[in-house]
Amino acid sequence: MSETKEPAFLRVRFYTTLPAVLLLLSVLTYGTAEMIHSQLLALGEHWWTGYHTLRHDPDDPDCDPIELERLRDETLTKKPAIVPDGPRPDTPVPLDDLDFNDDDAAPPPSPAGGEAAPKPVDDLEFDEEPAPDPDKLNLPDDPGAAAAAGAKPPKWHSFEASRLQCIARWAAVKEARERITPSVRRFRAIEQTVEWIVDLGVNHLSHLLALLILICAVATTFFRHHIALRPARSRLDHLASDGAQLAAHLLLLSSFWSFKRIEDTALADHGHGLLHWIWIIGFGLLSLASLFNLLRPPADATGKTSIGRALLSVPLYTTMCLIAGLYFLIAEGHPAGLAIYIGKLTEHALLYLHIGLYVWVGMLLKRTRLSQLIFEVLRPWRLAPELLAFVTVVGAALPTAYSGASGIFVIAAGAIIYRELRRAGARRQLALAATAMSGSMGVVLSPCLLVVIVASLNSEVTTDQLFDWGFKVFLLTAVLFFVVSLVNRQGKWTMASPREALPGTWRAVRALLPYIVLFVVLLVGYSYALDANVDEHRAPVMLPVLMIGVLLYDRLTGREVVGRSGRVRRFGFRKALGAATSETTGHIGALLLLMGMSICVGGIIERADVMSAVPEHFGSIYLTMGVLVFVLVIIGMTMDPYGAVVLVSATIAEVAYRNHIDPVHFWMVVLVAFELGYLTPPVALNHLLTRQVVGDTKVERAEHESGSFWARHERVLLPIAVMGTALLLVAFVPLFVAY
Repeated sequence: MSETKEPAFLRVRFYTTLPAVLLLLSVLTYGTAEMIHSQLLALGEHWWTGYHTLRHDPDDPDCDPIELERLRDETLTKKPAIVPDGPRPDTPVPLDDLDFNDDDAAPPPSPAGGEAAPKPVDDLEFDEEPAPDPDKLNLPDDPGAAAAAGAKPPKWHSFEASRLQCIARWAAVKEARERITPSVRRFRAIEQTVEWIVDLGVNHLSHLLALLILICAVATTFFRHHIALRPARSRLDHLASDGAQLAAHLLLLSSFWSFKRIEDTALADHGHGLLHWIWIIGFGLLSLASLFNLLRPPADATGKTSIGRALLSVPLYTTMCLIAGLYFLIAEGHPAGLAIYIGKLTEHALLYLHIGLYVWVGMLLKRTRLSQLIFEVLRPWRLAPELLAFVTVVGAALPTAYSGASGIFVIAAGAIIYRELRRAGARRQLALAATAMSGSMGVVLSPCLLVVIVASLNSEVTTDQLFDWGFKVFLLTAVLFFVVSLVNRQGKWTMASPREALPGTWRAVRALLPYIVLFVVLLVGYSYALDANVDEHRAPVMLPVLMIGVLLYDRLTGREVVGRSGRVRRFGFRKALGAATSETTGHIGALLLLMGMSICVGGIIERADVMSAVPEHFGSIYLTMGVLVFVLVIIGMTMDPYGAVVLVSATIAEVAYRNHIDPVHFWMVVLVAFELGYLTPPVALNHLLTRQVVGDTKVERAEHESGSFWARHERVLLPIAVMGTALLLVAFVPLFVAY
């Protein structure tokens, strides 16, 4: 594409993906607002002790101390009757207690058997009832008795306590109102506005994720940017690819419509009404986009192909969708199954939104001079190709950890890594192998998002534990890569002397110094202003701001950047930001749809109860680990990392725990096995991404090179040798040590 047409093309791409960029900015705003609100609360507490009581105007207490005082005093004025010991007059006397021989009770009958003559009224004696003895009163809890005894009744104390509490509440309200000064009102207005932004984000994270996936997927579909084993080139390739996508999107549309009808029929209000409509409208638009592409194949499509190659051109997510959807529809008669499992993405909406931010970081990094300047530091040393590949792969571990996944870093820096290795004299196969592996070693380092997802789904492990052991695994893989590179060298390991290399290195470091200062200033600003450090929780929010700052610096200083073709070109901030965000949209649509379909495939494995065929106990921990390693590598070969983590957490992890495998050890094995899977055919996701950024032509040239079996397939065999050896050591050495 010529230089005159590229800006117009970038403008079209930018404006078609503008909604997705606005969504990313919304996520960025939410994350930043969360940090700002935390600091505002701390600042308010520092300036006004007890600020939490001043955040809202206090309401009048619902009590009256005067009324409580009146009720209290009434307890002293009431005098209940005093009752002596013995039965009350109205209490019936038991029959057994009647003494019929008592002369006072009944006179004896006359000798003749007649009734006793009643006494005359004048003969009756009326004795006065003696006054009861207060000490013999049988009402110890009676308030009147307590008052008569000179003590205050319990009700008096109860009303008095309530009255004092009421007075204290009125005093607190009065004090709070006196403390709510105009400055407090202005401060809390700002704080509550930020809180409203945070609450708005929390309540709509699932909606943001659904919109981000669907809008990006529409752009990805229009521009034919989905991930497939082979790119579509011929008309038959495009027919197979677009036709399969249309079928998959219609299947998804019907699944969400069925899911909505189920919830409507059940009259269950789960608050998903708007979310259902977002999915339905989104997949409707995706269906239209697929139909448009199907009816209008590219003008440069060729006519030469085969059925097998055409099937390889079908995007991976489409194949997964058709497999899972047909299973739910035919095997279970459950058309809503796809919708239910895709909905699981929204259960961890913030984590998947962070993936979008990490992709954005990678694309912004791609538009800066940082990667180019770092290689300028190494170039004066004239390192041997194998040694330069080792330094590159190990050095890429840290940015990979911050980008969230190995594939994102390959997309961001793969083209530069391949070009610099080829410039240093590396053969094509070695350059492709190093490019594909450039993101593999950093997924176990802090603050990698994949590890955060593992810890969030599994309470048995924490991020601190995983990152601690992850650093040891990183050192192991680095040593293994160095050994394999040493054995695989095709010449002497030469390098320039320090006297020759240091002047050029110093010049390159001086060019890097402004960027280092910029990073330090921004990080210190975050640390002092927001008490935020670049960790696994805040990195997704902070890194885009840092990279935008770098882009802005490049624009202000008029820096130049080297394009894929090697030409040097100037770029402005708007153009660079537009290109980065446009490419971000395509990658987000491809990655998140693939992740969603991976969860669906994991769902059918879970529902098919495949794990029930696995015995609860294998009898040997080594046999258990061997089976798990095999299964995990297969999963890594066929699924994306995030969907695979969900599947393993739901099914396989319990098998490991039941067989007494330490959870931290198990998840280290999982992460290494996944990375081996991403570098292993038939899918080999990192190799597919390498092909995407380097170009099909360069990869095909490498595939047609002659030589030994290793030389012809080095780009695949070298990563497998390193990561396969690392997996065996990580899996079994701890068992030998522990048992």
